[in-house]
Amino acid sequence: MSANILDGKGTAEQIRAEIKEEVAKFVAETKIQPALAVVLVGEDPASQVYVRNKELACEKVGVKSLMYRLPQETPSEELLALIAKLNADNSVHGILVQLPLPKGIDEKKVLDAIDPQKDVDAFHPENVGLLSQGRPRFLPCTPYGIQRLLRRYEIETKGKRVVVVGRSDIVGKPMGLLFLQKGEGGDATVTICHSRTENLPEITRQADILVAAIGKAEFVKADMVKPGAVVVDVGMNRIAKETTDENGEKKLVNKLVGDVDFDAVKEVAGWITPVPGGVGPLTVTMLLLNALNAARLQTAAPK
Repeated sequence: MSANILDGKGTAEQIRAEIKEEVAKFVAETKIQPALAVVLVGEDPASQVYVRNKELACEKVGVKSLMYRLPQETPSEELLALIAKLNADNSVHGILVQLPLPKGIDEKKVLDAIDPQKDVDAFHPENVGLLSQGRPRFLPCTPYGIQRLLRRYEIETKGKRVVVVGRSDIVGKPMGLLFLQKGEGGDATVTICHSRTENLPEITRQADILVAAIGKAEFVKADMVKPGAVVVDVGMNRIAKETTDENGEKKLVNKLVGDVDFDAVKEVAGWITPVPGGVGPLTVTMLLLNALNAARLQTAAPK
């Protein structure tokens, strides 16, 4: 029997409708519109698409979107000066610098320069530290989206064995920390695997919940998955795949796939996220929620 689908797209739409209501309520009570500043440096095509999607998502829920597009050759000093200006602007509640940045710009220095109370990506060391202590200010968008998805489908994490494949600062590490938190969506026993992990399939087969965030197309195969496990695919990879058209002729097409061999793994897993339509829509949705919460935090703070 094929696995049940964890519909990230549908779940994201439900949560965005709730966020829209919350934003409207916040604006009515405070006369303040939550505002998110998005900074894009360079002309990376994928980044352009991501930024446009964030802009549209903001518009739909009532969050003000402020776009700052800088040329590829922008020096670090100019970018840091813009961040300092946005930090000081009380009408801006969230700041997001689209990654990756062009070569020559120190990514960590830029992210560290963002005011932690406006760091809606939750990349600042202060926010990472708060998360590690179990008292987060903001939750990283992709892990947060995964947690909310599992909760919507009433998938229990308490006492479960979770294996995260990938140790990035954006997904792998914070995902592990979220599953370790006390309370709903946490209380799991967590293993984080990476490129140096030995006997990886042996470890992944122990997972009640398996999160693949390694950045390798269709890396997780059916024999790496415990029967009935929940499989969450964070990967977004474009590869050439052979297909057969309506005339029976074979041809190569450019296809978006995840880090999981979906067609094979769905016959073993109990639940699985598709690509596209799984984790991706939830990432932007949690960004909107963080922007609203940032506005709430700053409005409540002493002036």
